[in-house]
Amino acid sequence: FVLFQTVRHGFPYLPTALAFDPVQKILAIGTRTGAIRILGRPGVDCYCQHESGAAVLQLQFLINEGALVSASADDALHLWNLRQKRPAILHSLKFNRERITYCHLPFQSKWLYVGTERGNTHIVNIESFILSGYVIMWNKAIELSTKTHPGPVVHLSDSPRDEGKLLIGYENGTVVLWDLRSKRADLRAYYDEAIHSVAWHHEGKQFMCSHSDGSLTLWNLKSPNRPFQTTIPHGKIQRDGKKPESCKPILKVEYKTCKNSEPFVIFSGGLSYDKACRRPSLTIMHGKAITVLEMDHPIVDFLTLCETPYPNEFQEPYAVVVLLEKDLIVVDLTQSNFPIFENPYPIDIHESPVTCTEYFADCPPDLIPVLYSVGAKHKKQGYSNKEWPISGGAWNLGAQTYPEIIITGHADGSVKFWDASAITLQMLYKLKTSKVFEKQKLGEGKATAEIVEEDPFAVQMMYWCPESRIFCVAGVSAYVVVYRFSKHEVNTEIASLEVRLQYEVEDIITPEPEIIPPFPDASSQLPSLKSLSGSTNTVACEGTMKDSIPCLSVKTRPVRMPPGYQADLVIQLVWVDGEPPQQITSLAVNSAYGLVAFGNCNGLAVVDFMQKTVLLSMGTLDLYGSSDPYQRQPRSPRKSKQFAADNFCMRGLSNFYPDLTKRIRTSYQSLTELSDSPVSLELERCKSPTSVKGSRKLSLPTDLKTDL
Repeated sequence: FVLFQTVRHGFPYLPTALAFDPVQKILAIGTRTGAIRILGRPGVDCYCQHESGAAVLQLQFLINEGALVSASADDALHLWNLRQKRPAILHSLKFNRERITYCHLPFQSKWLYVGTERGNTHIVNIESFILSGYVIMWNKAIELSTKTHPGPVVHLSDSPRDEGKLLIGYENGTVVLWDLRSKRADLRAYYDEAIHSVAWHHEGKQFMCSHSDGSLTLWNLKSPNRPFQTTIPHGKIQRDGKKPESCKPILKVEYKTCKNSEPFVIFSGGLSYDKACRRPSLTIMHGKAITVLEMDHPIVDFLTLCETPYPNEFQEPYAVVVLLEKDLIVVDLTQSNFPIFENPYPIDIHESPVTCTEYFADCPPDLIPVLYSVGAKHKKQGYSNKEWPISGGAWNLGAQTYPEIIITGHADGSVKFWDASAITLQMLYKLKTSKVFEKQKLGEGKATAEIVEEDPFAVQMMYWCPESRIFCVAGVSAYVVVYRFSKHEVNTEIASLEVRLQYEVEDIITPEPEIIPPFPDASSQLPSLKSLSGSTNTVACEGTMKDSIPCLSVKTRPVRMPPGYQADLVIQLVWVDGEPPQQITSLAVNSAYGLVAFGNCNGLAVVDFMQKTVLLSMGTLDLYGSSDPYQRQPRSPRKSKQFAADNFCMRGLSNFYPDLTKRIRTSYQSLTELSDSPVSLELERCKSPTSVKGSRKLSLPTDLKTDL
């Protein structure tokens, strides 16, 4: 028996690099942990890992050749063969004396250009994957009269007009067009701001640079002395005619031409400094129109997808792939409002951190279509109507497929149902468990008895019965919600119960007897039907001491519940004598008997979710006592002395009397004092309570314990 990883779902962790093959239409993402994810049409998802674990600096496809070059932070280059089922490294090349900063592989070229931190450019033969020996030294590239080092190589690209001309961008603002045949510089351009990226016009007569002061400069090869156009797109224009104020660095720019319209200039960064709270943005300039797309996460990289792989043709851009730290977004450039494409990958698994998961195989065949139909009604609108542009690769389902469902619980209280029958995950349905509770006002956390400051609705445990469709969730704030599935919308109040679980360890440490008052009338001790409690010793609140209050407030007004999973019952543990309830550590449901059992370090509770009644609440000491509380004959209560059976049945009576020298053995017939030793904590509880209506009997024989 060997464990074998078959598939990896979710967003690549800590992404660093992006590449796209415009012919095969596949995308590659590199990460800080040395992983590479290759994505194509939905279902095409391949994972490979560098053995060194070094971060991926850059990725370059050998376009339409089924190969990929990766440059890693340990200054190694790797050539990956993608033509086999599991991609593998064909060749590796390690740089020992210089650090790699930038790579460029021209379309249909056999030469890979590698720039380094020292400012030198090396050339690698892509077929043999060895250094050619041709090195463009930094001191040869810049003017001999310039003594200062130009900084690392930040950009390399070949001229669209002539692949024998290489444009080299240095960090300090120097750009050199190098003639590879004559081994000399054709032109040199200098700018007094650091360069971050360079982009060519497809005719090869102009190029654009992005700079650290938020400016874009446009250069003409015929007059390289100064840029013929300088703009600061997000800079405020000064009244006295001075240069606009500088902005944040433009980290990357792409300059893409269209046959029938103005060119697109797309860049990341460059926002003004006075808007400190602005989110990371991608700016699209098309003619005189400037559109700023705000992102939810920092931008790692972006690529413009064009109709042609040839750099010397009109590019005709149709989409922009934006790689964020925690998301992948594709923007449609063909529509004026730039809508995004609906992402078919299960990228948003960690939209809110996953806190628990459950896996179910061989589900009833009607379940996936039913969940999909209710989930489809809640989908967001406003996506692009075009097909997902990353459509390469091929995959087959195989002969053996059966319904599989994965359920993920999240920190924000949401629960997602995923179809895992195929290799890819498809989201079926999303449930927000936090909707059963009142929204908490800011600054109210401590006052409302919260036990967790962050993520009070985080899902800790889930139980699902695919046959009965009963779904149960245990949350971090010591609550359990029972859900039923319905195809119809309802508008109803949410039923709630409160359970008191108390662990009296102090009583063992201090065995001094206390004076016990006469046992009061039992009916006066019972809580109201709304707050059924595991015990009845309500301590008066002194000052800020919290007692018998839950951590969260369940909505009391009628709630509109859409088709899908609808809350049937909320069970909450309450504070006891100023102590918060402990988090629930175990959960079990028996949908046939209508029972939910849950426990924590303080004890165990069993609730009948059909009758919405607490059946059992036992402290840990009682559960682990020397005698088994189940070893007794079941007795039915007498109708004459049945007092509020739903409230009182199977309650942990150790909470009535704290000292362990006295014990109460109870049934519905009598309440009798019994002397007992502190070690044997023996409790009698009734076994077969009847409901108030008396129409439904519930018997719990000894052999039923396992089902709970």
